[in-house]
Amino acid sequence: MAFNDYAMIPREHSHEAGDVSPHLEWAGVPEGAAELALLCEDPDAPGGTFTHWLVAGIPPDTTGLDAGAELKGFAVGRNDFGTQGYGGPHPPPGDEHRYLFRLYALSEPTGLTGGFSAADLQRALDEKVLASGTLVGTYAR
Repeated sequence: MAFNDYAMIPREHSHEAGDVSPHLEWAGVPEGAAELALLCEDPDAPGGTFTHWLVAGIPPDTTGLDAGAELKGFAVGRNDFGTQGYGGPHPPPGDEHRYLFRLYALSEPTGLTGGFSAADLQRALDEKVLASGTLVGTYAR
């Protein structure tokens, strides 16, 4: 794990350090899960919630993602930086922000393909979530 719950996200995973996605691990995916989906957002952004990472199509037997993992075979969404993939923390100077990494276990596949938005993911989650978990990281510049 790159960081613990409510701990500072290491600088190497920030936007200014090159947007290397953090190493994440999880357990306890329920029986019957068809797919996992990951969403990372900053609810403290000045303009409202800012999406940093969207991944769908994760096989349910997956137990984590390596740092900087190439997500071949997964559906990777478009973050609010306007790129597909992970966009690291980049809050205004002086402010500490929270980054919520949410993992969803779904009863059926989302059907999403690359380039989807956070709104697309939210619609795809509707009535499919078997379980979810959240890891909160913090970051300040």
